[in-house]
Amino acid sequence: MMWAFVTGALVGLGAYLLVRMLIRPRANVLSTIARIDAGRGGGGATTSAAGERVLGGIDRARETLGQRLEAEANARGWAFGKLRRDLAVMNQPFAAMLATKVFFALGALIFIPVVMFLFSAIGFAAPGATPAIVTLAAMAFAFFLPDLALRQEAEARRRDFRHVVGSFLDLVAMNLAGGRGLPEALMTASTIGDHWAMARIRQALANARLIGITPWDAMARLGDDLGVEELRDLASALALAGDEGAKIRASLLARAASLRRKELADVEGKAGERSQSMLVAQLVMCAAFMLFLGFPAGIAILGS
Repeated sequence: MMWAFVTGALVGLGAYLLVRMLIRPRANVLSTIARIDAGRGGGGATTSAAGERVLGGIDRARETLGQRLEAEANARGWAFGKLRRDLAVMNQPFAAMLATKVFFALGALIFIPVVMFLFSAIGFAAPGATPAIVTLAAMAFAFFLPDLALRQEAEARRRDFRHVVGSFLDLVAMNLAGGRGLPEALMTASTIGDHWAMARIRQALANARLIGITPWDAMARLGDDLGVEELRDLASALALAGDEGAKIRASLLARAASLRRKELADVEGKAGERSQSMLVAQLVMCAAFMLFLGFPAGIAILGS
C-alpha cells in the first residue's frame, strides 16, 4: 500500500510539472535580465539559425520544451553557472540542453520499465520495489548524462582556446612593438586568423566598441562566460596597462611563454598517464597468460 501511495505521488508530481511547463510563465526582472545576457553573449545566433530550418515534430517539441524550461529557470533565478559556461564554449543554446536532459530522463522512464517487464515475462521478476528504484536511478543517471559528455567536450575546447590565447598575446606584442596603441593592437591581432577562438575574441572586442566598454573589460566578460581563467588574468594585466600606463609588451611575451610551458607540461602529463595505462594493461595481459599456462599444471597436481 505504501508503494502505491508513493507511485501515485510521483505520477501527480509529473502531471503538475507537465502542466507547469505548458503554462506560459510571466516575465519578471530575472527572466528579462537573463534574456538580455543571453543576447549579449551571442547565444541567440544559434537559436535564430536553427529556427530558420524546417523542424520535425521531435525537434519542434524539444525547442518548445527547452524555451519553457529556460524561462522557468530564469524566473526562479537558477543560475546553472557551470552548465552555461560549458554551453558558451561549445556555442550551444541553453534551452536545447535543458530539453535534451528532460528527454533523456523520459526515455529512461519508458525504457527501463519495458526491460523489467520483459525480464519478468521470461521468469526473472524483480522483487518488491526494485523496479521503481532502478527506474528512478536510471532517470537520474540519464538526466545528468548529457552534462558529462558536454563537460569533456568543453574542456577540450578550453584547452584549444588557451593555445590560441598564447598566439594572440604574441600578435598583440608584435603590434605594440610596431607603434600601435593597446586597443588598436588588440583589434588588429584578433583579425589574424579564422579560428573559432580568435573569432570569439574578435566578436567580444567589436561588441566592446558598440556598448562603450574598454577592450579589457570585454575580454574579462568573455573569460567569465567561457570559464577561461587565463583570459581573465590577461584582462587584469591589460586593465593595468590601459589605466595606469604600465609597460605591457614584456609582460605579454612572458605570459605567452608561460602559457606554452603550461600547455607543454599538460601534454607531457597526459602522455605519462597513457604510458602508465599501457604498462598496466600489459602487466594484466602477462598475468592472464601466465595463469593460462599454469592452470592445467595446477589442476593436474591438485587432482593427483
